[in-house]
Amino acid sequence: MSDIDDDSEIYFSVKFLGRIQVVHPGGMQILTDAVQDPNIEMDEKMKKTKVHMFLTRSAIDILEHKTKFMLYSCTLSSVSFCAVHPTQPKILGFVAKHPAADMYHCYIFQSKKFCCSFELCVQSFYKNMKQHNYFEHC
Repeated sequence: MSDIDDDSEIYFSVKFLGRIQVVHPGGMQILTDAVQDPNIEMDEKMKKTKVHMFLTRSAIDILEHKTKFMLYSCTLSSVSFCAVHPTQPKILGFVAKHPAADMYHCYIFQSKKFCCSFELCVQSFYKNMKQHNYFEHC
């Protein structure tokens, strides 16, 4: 029996700043470069859109706040890095491998109060999943 129930879910309301393709699967330099990159993929209507970011035992889902439209879904096993920006504590990012291509994207968010909480949750979920060999069954 796992310590994580099938319905384990945490969500955060944050501002979605965008995503950008990155060349490496992680590292603080990837996050800081992504935040400063002017080519970040973002529809002008979506710029700094409030989203719900759901963390479940299997994925990070990003839903548009008003419509609940699914913008992105990243399996937890595809997430290779998650951190709070070192000099901008309201900025959070994670890197995930694209499900169908050999590429990575950095997803960037802004929050006044949840950045450290989200980072710790992702790390905790990931560690727990590895301990229970969840990724071997994906």
